[in-house]
Amino acid sequence: MSKQASETPSTQQAVDAAILSRRSIRAFLPTPVARDDIARILEVAARAPSGANMQPWKVYVLSGEARQRLSRRILEAYAAPRAPDAPARTASYTYYPRQWTAPFIERRRKIGLDLYQLLGLERGDTAGMAAQHGRNFQFFDAPVGLIFTIERVLEQGSWLDYGMFLQNIMLAARARGLDTCPQAAFIHYHDIIRDELGLPASEMVVCGMALGHADPDKIENRLSTEREPLSGFVKFMDV
Repeated sequence: MSKQASETPSTQQAVDAAILSRRSIRAFLPTPVARDDIARILEVAARAPSGANMQPWKVYVLSGEARQRLSRRILEAYAAPRAPDAPARTASYTYYPRQWTAPFIERRRKIGLDLYQLLGLERGDTAGMAAQHGRNFQFFDAPVGLIFTIERVLEQGSWLDYGMFLQNIMLAARARGLDTCPQAAFIHYHDIIRDELGLPASEMVVCGMALGHADPDKIENRLSTEREPLSGFVKFMDV
């Protein structure tokens, strides 16, 4: 038996374990993550496929005072009072559908309700919900925050490639006992991010991501989202 064949079962188990154990963690321990580990995760993730090998991703790794400074600036803007007729902040791009339809609206409501119930937030507790949403901008206390950007000239195919890169990061992190939370919330504060990180005009913010060790004692980390069975999204066509 070849070495490659003998390693196949354990390789399959390791890959499956990384995929199945990945969750969006919303409370992290302050335990530092070594720069070498971060670099290796990103190096491995960059093996993601991309059309014509364009590799459309760019990553800003924030820790220490740099992470705290960005968080402070965004939280100040998030908490600032806004006139009732003032327009909402403009996102760097449209992430969610402009018109919600089934089954997507039901799935969105369910995860929100499940999280708020775990946290003991009653329906209508807008202050509590706003405070929880604001924790995004602290990277949920993770020691490492990642900000991802893409060149504006790139089109939809490169965004698809970018998603594979982001998934690779999350799986490579799990393989090292680390956890993540991808965060679209940052796209509403792209102007602050641009100023703080000195982004060139040619780059736009894709999302953020928290990276670190999950806090096992925080109840919000018990949230486990449901997935549609295969019958709901797969058709096997043999003839």
